[in-house]
Amino acid sequence: MTLPHGYAWLANEPGPKMLLEALKLHGVHEAPGSANDATIMGWAAECGLTATYTADSVPWCGLFMAVVAKRAGKPVPRSPLWALSWSAWGLDAGQPELGDVLTFVRPGGGHVALYVGEDRESYHVLGGNQSDRVSFARLDKQRMRAARRPIWQVAEPPNRRPVLLTAMGALSRDEA
Repeated sequence: MTLPHGYAWLANEPGPKMLLEALKLHGVHEAPGSANDATIMGWAAECGLTATYTADSVPWCGLFMAVVAKRAGKPVPRSPLWALSWSAWGLDAGQPELGDVLTFVRPGGGHVALYVGEDRESYHVLGGNQSDRVSFARLDKQRMRAARRPIWQVAEPPNRRPVLLTAMGALSRDEA
């Protein structure tokens, strides 16, 4: 797995499971024009969402999170395509830690992604539909709606922690 330089350290992390599943999907991107990417459309089928998710031009950050949660053996909220539905998922995390689910408000809706770290002004996240692909982005901390943590079935991963990173790249303003 080839990750951007500032995030290459993630390839050696042993968990959490949702983060590991998300890293496997890094780089998946929408098909250009009116075509649909078979991988993204396959996620809709895998999650039983083909009746409501019909094209990769529809915002798909919630779909990405649903397939990651499903593959990690975690439950999926009732309306996973709505990013802000993830604001009530799992447990309140308080201070975000590696692999937590973060929701954000944006013009016209919301966004959901996984916490990989933070700098003074932003959270660094791995998510779907960030510049039309599964990628890393920096989102202003003031936009965060909720930080949520899975309910652990056995024990918390030992590497769960807040991660301080250097600010790299521009802040994302609208992930759609």
